[in-house]
Amino acid sequence: MVLMQLDPVGLSWIVAALVAVSVVFFLTSVRARRLDAQAVDARVRLYAPKRTLEELELSEPFFQRAIKPLLQKIVRIVGRLAPQRNIEDLERDLARAGRPLDLTAIDFLGGRLLVALSVGLVIGGVVFLFKSSPRLALFFTLVGGLVGFYAPRVWLWRRIARRQSDIERALPDALDMLVVCLDAGLGFDLALLKIAQRWRHGLALELDQVVYEIRAGKPRAEALQDLVKRTGVEDIATFVAVILQAEELGVSVAKALHIHAGQMRILRRYRAEERARQAAIKMLFPLVFMIFPALLAVILGPALPQLLSVLGGLGGAAP
Repeated sequence: MVLMQLDPVGLSWIVAALVAVSVVFFLTSVRARRLDAQAVDARVRLYAPKRTLEELELSEPFFQRAIKPLLQKIVRIVGRLAPQRNIEDLERDLARAGRPLDLTAIDFLGGRLLVALSVGLVIGGVVFLFKSSPRLALFFTLVGGLVGFYAPRVWLWRRIARRQSDIERALPDALDMLVVCLDAGLGFDLALLKIAQRWRHGLALELDQVVYEIRAGKPRAEALQDLVKRTGVEDIATFVAVILQAEELGVSVAKALHIHAGQMRILRRYRAEERARQAAIKMLFPLVFMIFPALLAVILGPALPQLLSVLGGLGGAAP
């Protein structure tokens, strides 16, 4: 009411004064923040230790500075001796295993040769120390070398099988979430990204890689086909085929995935029932070779001395 009673000139002066005060406060706050940032930078430069590149390198452990680079060079030099076809197959297997330890095919091949050489020499040296037989030591050196050469490959195969099994188990739940996201209005790429953010298992990491490749400019169909090559899982191949076929025919991807998600749930139940039926057979060997002998020892153990004495008496009475 007081402002309404003022004349236009007085009201304009009041508005100008308020604007000027606001500008002064704004400039003061900006300058204070700048001064605080400069003070923090000055303190960091004053108290933080100034370390050169050489000091940073010397601060690392000796293994990281000297031994590891030397081993990597040796491994790569030895790995280049392998045929190109073996390197391509090994690259595929390493991708399906999830790229363990960030190994390349050349690194893995060189590591196999180094492991074979190390295991063979260690076993041969131990045999020679205890037996003092050069022929026997040479034989065990060859055997140890073969074991050391094939052990990393067996480890890689087991890792591939375990990762593919994890992807198969995770796929039905991921399909359910994908369908929910598509029904909620998200795009296909964003739905895949939601799955990658929700879980951190092998399938989520692979879907995250697919989204990254699509955003980098790779066509969606090519990125999904690369997903099939990287995983080597039949269920993933079927999932990708459903998506590509739906896009080619103009069918709704959400409806196609609804049907496919239901089939995957049924397939998961069938696989669980199959594993349950195999449990009895898998338990047979531990029962026969481990549990039954222990039970016989516990049951017949107390009666064994008496049984031996009776049999001994029968043997003495026979003449």
